[in-house]
Amino acid sequence: MSPAHPPLMLSVRDLTVVLNDRRVLERVSFELSAGESLAVLGPNGAGKTVLLKTLLGLLPPASGSVVWDAGARLAYVPQKIDADLHLPLTLRTLLESKARILRLPSSAAGRAAEAADIPAAVLRTPLGHLSGGQLQKSLIAFALLGEPDVILLDEPTASLDELAEAHVYELLRDLRERRGLTLVFVSHDLSVVPSAATRVLCLNKATVCYGTPQQALTPEVFARLYAAPHAYFRHVAEAHGHAGGHGAAEHGASRHHHHHDV
Repeated sequence: MSPAHPPLMLSVRDLTVVLNDRRVLERVSFELSAGESLAVLGPNGAGKTVLLKTLLGLLPPASGSVVWDAGARLAYVPQKIDADLHLPLTLRTLLESKARILRLPSSAAGRAAEAADIPAAVLRTPLGHLSGGQLQKSLIAFALLGEPDVILLDEPTASLDELAEAHVYELLRDLRERRGLTLVFVSHDLSVVPSAATRVLCLNKATVCYGTPQQALTPEVFARLYAAPHAYFRHVAEAHGHAGGHGAAEHGASRHHHHHDV
């Protein structure tokens, strides 16, 4: 007997978002199962951050739907925060402040830091003195308070060097595997996607491609992603395919059907 498919965590159907009378997203559709990791790729201005804000409920759809699992608890990790070097706020104080707001014991701050692979000495460091990698892990620890099921991250390693970037994605992969977290992250670094994501959404206002990293990371898809804002790739689903026909290609082959959104 094959194992049961993980429950659906997110379903996005024909999502269109309009800002200032301009269509920023148009008929975007995809699904994500619990415990999966979705990388959102696309050029500047493709609507990636708008998609995250819409998934978080901060922007209303003009049409279409965003449906989370009824019990889903969401957390968000911004691309960066500007911490003043002279601000006398340590990481421990920041985490304990959120723990108090959530009515959690102060020990929850230490547990979140430990889960984010943050040494005790770093907890005593003022935020403005943290390295880029330490700060990003700190933001992940902040997000972990409250035991979320889903973490959405906007370019979590945009300003980091390669070593710090590798550590952050290793941490995210570990959290997903250990805690069963569902992750949605925007990235410009294609090299990390095969190891960090189980699904890839190529976005340029409309859906260009949705599938596994093997299906999405191809020269043909990239040509469409960065050249044609309304091209749409549809992967032929297996009998047990994912996302209503946008999942694995038949028998592992990369057969594609494509059309242009109207």
